[in-house]
Amino acid sequence: MQDKTKTMTNSQRLAAKKFFRNLFDIRDDMLDYDELCEMMEENTIIHGSNMWILIMAIFIASIGLNVNSTAVIIGAMLISPLMSGILTMGYSLATSDLTMLRKAFMRFGTQVIISLITSTIYFLISPIDIPTSEMIARTSPTLWDVLIALFGGIAGAIGNTRKKKGNVVPGVAIATALMPPLCTTGYGIATLQPRFIFGAFYLFSINMLFIMLSAALVTRLLKVPVHEITDVQKRKKVKRLITCITVLTVIPSVLIGGFQVYQTVMEQNFADYLNKEFVFRDTQVVKSDIDIMDQEISVSLVGAQISSEVIAQLEQSMVQYNLEDYTLCVTQNSSVENDDTDKVTIALQEKTIQDLQSQVEEQQLQMEEMERAISSEIDCKKIAEDASSIFTKLSDCGCGIMSGQQGEYIFLTAKVEETLSQEEEQIIKNWLITESGLPKAELLIQLQ
Repeated sequence: MQDKTKTMTNSQRLAAKKFFRNLFDIRDDMLDYDELCEMMEENTIIHGSNMWILIMAIFIASIGLNVNSTAVIIGAMLISPLMSGILTMGYSLATSDLTMLRKAFMRFGTQVIISLITSTIYFLISPIDIPTSEMIARTSPTLWDVLIALFGGIAGAIGNTRKKKGNVVPGVAIATALMPPLCTTGYGIATLQPRFIFGAFYLFSINMLFIMLSAALVTRLLKVPVHEITDVQKRKKVKRLITCITVLTVIPSVLIGGFQVYQTVMEQNFADYLNKEFVFRDTQVVKSDIDIMDQEISVSLVGAQISSEVIAQLEQSMVQYNLEDYTLCVTQNSSVENDDTDKVTIALQEKTIQDLQSQVEEQQLQMEEMERAISSEIDCKKIAEDASSIFTKLSDCGCGIMSGQQGEYIFLTAKVEETLSQEEEQIIKNWLITESGLPKAELLIQLQ
């Protein structure tokens, strides 16, 4: 009995082991090595059609960046053929196929140069030369961009080696965002702004490098046959070069990412400090700022003047918010010169405007939610049926909720045997407004 139980336990263990091995089998549905090599070789060839597709994608991405349209930028990233070249470089690197690596690098380098020329030409002729938020977001690469490129490259390399491609590679192209930083670099060249040139191209280089290294890692895991490099010195030189490039690329992004994390934490601490400590009955904070680099906190107050003892207590309480290394600078309107008084007055006006804008935005959101709620509650099918029974001249009634510049309105279509008078149409419209609760109604009446 004991032997039988032990046998069952062993069989269950083997079954579980087999289940999880099959579940995470990276070689499942993989292309044959010959098919994989043939596909990668094809990716090193420069086709005129690919170049034209790339140019069109660059134009689309540049327009999306120029008008700050995220949807247009995503569309351009789906069209772009850049991803295949990077995956091929990673594959050839892992298999030590230096001939393929050189050809893939030449193709990819040509694509990058064409992309930069295209985007630069677009931004030179574009009447809009103000940087948008989509552009600015591509100038500060961080550690998170490294991680996105790394994980995205792994997913892309796995998907690219399957018999059924699916939508993995296009998804990676969107997640890692190769096109936007390349186009932003073109904007920097066109407007002669080093910040956009170097920041955006550095982000592009990070994405490209770590997608390539991820593809190389996956290729090694797939146990693709390796081309032996007989020259030992050459092999060491290649490995040393890859290591140096990787380290030199990662270090700045780690430093920038660490600083951004620190900045976010300090800004949150500063916000908590203001909300909890600067609470006075007759005094209001009109302007506040934290300087991370100089470690200084500036607060402008208007109203009754607070004493030096209160300011000393405020300085002591900074320890509770991990702000002990910062210097507190308090400006009060009753104890400053005229110039500072003007600044405080302006700051107060700015705060009032900001508060009003926030209230308007909040009310707009509430109105939109109410409109959506009303739309969801309206039974258009029932209104159409009731219209046919109440207004006997109408037949084949259809009803729907439309959206226009002035908001949502109800729309009724119907057929009649003779033209309705304006008075009859107005009666139907009034009835529709009453039934739907919407402020407007429109009719489309056709003669049978």
